[in-house]
Amino acid sequence: MDKGLTKAVERFARLVGEALQTAAKGTSVDTKKLNRDAVVEAFNLSVAFVDVDDRHTDDELWALVAAFAHHELLPGMVTPTAMRRNDLVRDKKLWLTKPSDLFETLRQVDIAKGSNLTRIYYDEAMTLAHTVASLDDYPSDDELQAIVEFQRLLMAALPSSKDRAAKAEGSPTPAAERGEEVEPDQPDTPAEPLEDLMEELEELIGLSAVKEEVRLLTALLRVQKMRLDRDLPVVDNTKHLIFSGNPGTGKTTVGRLLARIYRSLEVVERGQLVEVDRSGLVAGFVGQTAAKVSAVFDRADGGVLLIDEAYSLTRGGEKDFGREAIDAVVKNVEDRRDSMVVILAGYPKEMAELVATNPGFGSRFPKTIHFPDYDNEELVAILKLISESGTYHLTDEAEEAASAWFGAHDRGHGFGNGRLARNLFEAAVSRHATRLVDIEAPTDDQLTTLEAADIAAVPTELDREQGTEPEIPQQASDRNDPVERPDPPTGGTDNDASD
Repeated sequence: MDKGLTKAVERFARLVGEALQTAAKGTSVDTKKLNRDAVVEAFNLSVAFVDVDDRHTDDELWALVAAFAHHELLPGMVTPTAMRRNDLVRDKKLWLTKPSDLFETLRQVDIAKGSNLTRIYYDEAMTLAHTVASLDDYPSDDELQAIVEFQRLLMAALPSSKDRAAKAEGSPTPAAERGEEVEPDQPDTPAEPLEDLMEELEELIGLSAVKEEVRLLTALLRVQKMRLDRDLPVVDNTKHLIFSGNPGTGKTTVGRLLARIYRSLEVVERGQLVEVDRSGLVAGFVGQTAAKVSAVFDRADGGVLLIDEAYSLTRGGEKDFGREAIDAVVKNVEDRRDSMVVILAGYPKEMAELVATNPGFGSRFPKTIHFPDYDNEELVAILKLISESGTYHLTDEAEEAASAWFGAHDRGHGFGNGRLARNLFEAAVSRHATRLVDIEAPTDDQLTTLEAADIAAVPTELDREQGTEPEIPQQASDRNDPVERPDPPTGGTDNDASD
């Protein structure tokens, strides 16, 4: 019998038991009781995750018996049939609807003492959840969804660094938090902790449906890795993806993050993201395109290749080599299916047409993740991040003006999203410089504050179509001499505005 759950339970009981002992230090609470509480917590979690899909398979139930019978939490002679008959597992999924009392106890200690005990609980609880899902040959959608929802529940309940009085002594600090640049494309760079990457995913603005898809995909891959590590059979499924959506919706940002997640899960060896478009794949002479495609795949081997505007490969005249590039892409995808992941990105309609052009695409790229347009509130949040990276900030009135400005644009085919936010920032900085040119000694606050007038003075697409321009702030319109406008500062956002 597979001992995966037993090992995960024993690890949870040991580490969470030690966390409880740390939390109770200085009190008279019995250590044996704390260790027993940790075992009971592991039991409640395990049984709840067995129950989430209502299947209660023999493999799952026998694993529960092996893990907990010697802890006297199950009768010694219990069998799967007896467990079903006595409803020992049924309706236990409700236990996952809120953080447990034990978790809350650790959370309060973390807030009071600056420790990081809830993170220990979180890590071990998620390992238990994925281990339960790995007991069957293929986890059900309900199991994966339950894992994602419970992960989101615990992550929201984890005390933030602001809540904690100080960092837990000796606890590792993520490289990004230390201010170090992480370069996953270097083979000798250690893979990043998966949970740190999932937290980074959560911090992205908007993209709720995309985040959900990435969480589900990550849960499935993690379960499959567990089965492979224990020499259990795994249902073979392709990891290649299609990203559909307008420009600037975060496709490259998510692709880059997904490459790092793939490396953490050992799906790929290096985890670099290589991004190309048609010009990087199609050559101008006979026989060169296949070699050009292979060279790109060589660069991306061990990581992720993102082909942007992939549908453009189908466009061109009779002498165009785009279709030769498609055939070469399909061949390389098949030849390197175990060493890299390919993502095709572009507009939704055009991507569907691309898949239809070659039967190899449909089977190799069965999953599409759609990136919706950002709403006005999300675009304002992106604008604020871009501004902050350039050492600017927006007044409340400027935020309202920005929301109205974004709302004046048609969210149709080709809507700019993050790119539009960056364009607005750069134009607003120019208007800001024009407005301040008459002030002899502007204050630091004046030099770094974007006001509503700076936003409102930027023409929208509708203004350009109608041939109208907003009025330039009065300070600049009264001047007869030319104004020298500084280059706007550059800076990144959590959601890449360039994809």
